[in-house]
Amino acid sequence: MINSLTVYCGANLGNDPRIVDAAKQFGQQMANNKISLVYGGGRFGIMGTIARSVLDNGGAVHGVITTELRDRGTALAGLTTSEVVPSMDVRKRQLMALSDGMVAFPGGVGTLEEISQAASWTSIGDNRKPVAFYNFEGYYDPLDEMFHRMYKKGFLERSYLDSLFFTDNFDQLISFMDHYHAPDYRHYQAK
Repeated sequence: MINSLTVYCGANLGNDPRIVDAAKQFGQQMANNKISLVYGGGRFGIMGTIARSVLDNGGAVHGVITTELRDRGTALAGLTTSEVVPSMDVRKRQLMALSDGMVAFPGGVGTLEEISQAASWTSIGDNRKPVAFYNFEGYYDPLDEMFHRMYKKGFLERSYLDSLFFTDNFDQLISFMDHYHAPDYRHYQAK
C-alpha cells in the first residue's frame, strides 16, 4: 500500500494554468487518501502548489531541501516535517528513501533528472519502488515514446519498460503502485 509518495515537479508554475489546477487537485487527492507527500521542500512553482494543497486538505508533507536552496529563501514554511541536507545527491537519495513510490508531475530538467534516476535505478536493483509519470494533457508522451524506442533498439528490456507507468488519473496511478512488483535487476552476459 502506498502511504507516502515522492512527487518530483517544477519550481516554476509553467504557462498553463490548468497544470496548476491539476497540481492542487493532485495534492487534495493525496490528502483525501491519507498519502503523505515527500518532496523537495520548496515554496515556488508546482512544487509549492502541491505541498500547500496537501497541507490545506489536512495531509502530511515532508520536505527535503539543500542548505543552498534553503539559504536562498526557497523553503516552504509550515511543513509537517522537514530536513536540510548538504547536496542535491543526498536530497535525491532521501526523496527516494522516504516514500513508497515516485511520480513525476510536469516539470523541467530537474524533474526529468530525478525521475530518470529513479527509473534507471530500477534496472540495477537499487530502486524496488514504483515509478510513474503524471501525464497531464500528454505532457510526457514524447518520453513514453522515447522509452519505447529504447526498447525497440535493444537498450531497454521489456520488464523495465513495463515497470514505468504513464497516466493522468490519480486512482489509476495509485492502483498501479499498490500492485507493483519490481522487475529483477539487470543481469549481464558476455557476448
